[in-house]
Parts: sequence; structure tokens; C-alpha cells
Amino acid sequence: MVTETIPKIFGHLELPALPYAYDALEPVISKEIMELHHKKHHQGYVTNFNAASEKSLEAVSRGDIPDVIARQPALRFNGGGHINHAIFWTNLAPKDEGGGRESKGPLAQALNQLFGSIEKFKEKFNAMAGAIQGSGWGWLGYDKAMNRLVLTTCANQDPLSTQGYIPLLGIDVWEHAYYLQYKNVRPDYLKKIWEVVNWQNIEERYAAALK
Repeated sequence: MVTETIPKIFGHLELPALPYAYDALEPVISKEIMELHHKKHHQGYVTNFNAASEKSLEAVSRGDIPDVIARQPALRFNGGGHINHAIFWTNLAPKDEGGGRESKGPLAQALNQLFGSIEKFKEKFNAMAGAIQGSGWGWLGYDKAMNRLVLTTCANQDPLSTQGYIPLLGIDVWEHAYYLQYKNVRPDYLKKIWEVVNWQNIEERYAAALK
């Protein structure tokens, strides 16, 4: 089977290294959770995406369009899982590296104007993310077409781009993100995670989205 002449539709993904140690977010997120989340769950999305990507290329080389189409759910789920987690890791930071330290930049000003205060924004975000049925993500995004911030949720591992928004902050509310530490009390996890949210990273993403 010759595949060299076929355009590389999907890139080969690799698991990105965390920008901090596995225990750096303690006590908010335990070392055990971080290791399982990164080494097992995120790695699983990368591995499964690459396998589905390869199978898709093989199907293209055969001209097997039904098989190409059949691979799309695996590509969406695992590719989205990789995209979401790659953002999530950078959206967090140890407390001694600025985690939880709210920015005073343009994003903070926009949030204050839209929600009344950063605290009210957090409350609205937590209520939204806490109400997700099953697994998914809570997002703060930017709607470039309408020039506005948006709060929304995505089911499972759908990336925010499927709604046409630019991701700024994503909080994982799959049980694997918190269950070992917070059990079934998702609201406690959502309340505590703000202590390690990397506001500088979110401000940088907002600045880039405005360009």
C-alpha cells in the first residue's frame, strides 16, 4: 500500500510535557491525580488519535470513503481530548508561580464590566460547569465574530472550536480530573481550582484573540 503520495491529513501528536512538577498544584490537585490525568488519560487521547489518524490515511489510500467517515468520531473525541488538555495544563500554575493571582489586565477589566466582578464571574462559571450532566468542560471563550466573551460548556471532549469560539480558559469536569480527591463533590473541586488558575496565561490568550 502506497501512502507517501497522500497528503498528511492529520498530524502525529505527542504528549506535551507539563510546565510544572506533578505535585506542584498540591493541595488543590494531588500528585496522584496529576500523574494519572497526564500520563494515562491525556496519553490515551494522543495514542488513540494517532491510531485513528493512521487508519484514516490507509482508508484514504484505498479510496474507502465509508471507512474514512467511520473514523471521524474517534478523531474528534481523541483529538479534542488532546487539544483540551493541552490548554488545561497551561491554564493552571503553582501558587508560587502566580497560580490564583488575578490579573489586572484587559481581560480582568472585560470580566468586571460583563459580570460585575471577578468573583461573580467565578460564581457563574462554577454554576455552569457544575451543572454539566455527565462528562465535559466548562469554558470561557472569545467570540471573534461578535467581539465578546462567552461562557459555555462542551460535552465529552468536544473542543471549543466546534462552537466557533477561541478558548481562553477550560476547566475539566470529567470525574478523572477530581474524583480521587474530591469524590463526587464537583462543586468543591470547582471552588478550589481557582487557587491555581493561571490568569497570566488566560490574559495572554485573550490578547492574542483580540488581534
